[in-house]
Amino acid sequence: MQNFKIKLARKLQSKLENKIPPPIVMVLFALLMGAIAQITDTTGITSSTAPTIATDSSLPWVQLMAILLLLALGVLCAFAGVISFNRAKTTVHPLKPETASALVTSGIYRFSRNPMYLGMAFTLCAWACYLGNIWSLVGVIGFLLYMYRFQIRPEERALERLFGQAFIDYKKRVRPWL
Repeated sequence: MQNFKIKLARKLQSKLENKIPPPIVMVLFALLMGAIAQITDTTGITSSTAPTIATDSSLPWVQLMAILLLLALGVLCAFAGVISFNRAKTTVHPLKPETASALVTSGIYRFSRNPMYLGMAFTLCAWACYLGNIWSLVGVIGFLLYMYRFQIRPEERALERLFGQAFIDYKKRVRPWL
């Protein structure tokens, strides 16, 4: 019975691999984070006594700056990844990694193997900061775990089959996130 459960769990897990486009995964986790913030309804990240940028603003200026910084980092990471892929004339299609025509190791890929997903994680951090609820960070952690298990690992298996030792060497030099 135990072997059956393990086989069933593995089969279900493999059915989720490279099936949901990462931007949709990000939106789903953002919705989850919003729900968590509504349910827990705490002020865990910000203080209502912090100074605001304008008198009609409901966000303290420090919180607003953190949101803008995290969002800018997210957009920059994601676009830098797309630009590097376009320069190498390879696909950015995350659901078909086996169609990659080049191993990209330059540009932002010198620092992160997954800058587009890192950009999404920064964007979710900005969202958590906007929500002002410490518990919403659970969504960011969930996103990172989901992406590693169901997107990155299958992609890396495909890239290892395609590029062999070159990809293995690249994995040794560059971390998955930062």
